[in-house]
Amino acid sequence: MTWLAPAAFLTFCRGIPLADLDGFFTEACLPATASGTSDGWAWLAHRADTTPDGGAVQQLGQYITGFRYTDRVTDQQNVDMVFLASTPACPCGHRYAVPHCAEHPCQFAYSRGGFAVSLFNLGRRRESRRFGSQADLFIRQFLAQGLVGRTTRYDSEPDFNPDGTHTVRIIADHFGLPSPPLRAGRA
Repeated sequence: MTWLAPAAFLTFCRGIPLADLDGFFTEACLPATASGTSDGWAWLAHRADTTPDGGAVQQLGQYITGFRYTDRVTDQQNVDMVFLASTPACPCGHRYAVPHCAEHPCQFAYSRGGFAVSLFNLGRRRESRRFGSQADLFIRQFLAQGLVGRTTRYDSEPDFNPDGTHTVRIIADHFGLPSPPLRAGRA
């Protein structure tokens, strides 16, 4: 399985060099605690205890190719950003399409060219509440793995996917996200 370290925010970017990506976050007073490149992706890691505003990390990563950096990102339409958070989902109930509090950003966000494509929270059946211009980006994989549908593995297996590990694996496989910073081996 592929999983995230606890209390972490990971931002993956394809289409912007690591030095530029790191610079954008540092300029926004969101310096990364770790960074790297692998398999065509640049990535930044933030720890929730030192960067408590996960919402700001998600939003900067999601909209980095938008109006703020148009003069510094040459091919905006071909920039992919994937954000993952292992912090708990916001306790706001079922209103997942509203802005989250700083401590609880949406646990997955994918944007392309500065536009939100797909966003949702992970595990505990939360994958059924997706939004974005392609909210159903993973619907085939989710149906095949029993994450969504009329009957799901959540119905038959009470302890299934509580932390979203299965969901993160689907996301990582879909985008070809590198490990590290994702970790492999947890069952």
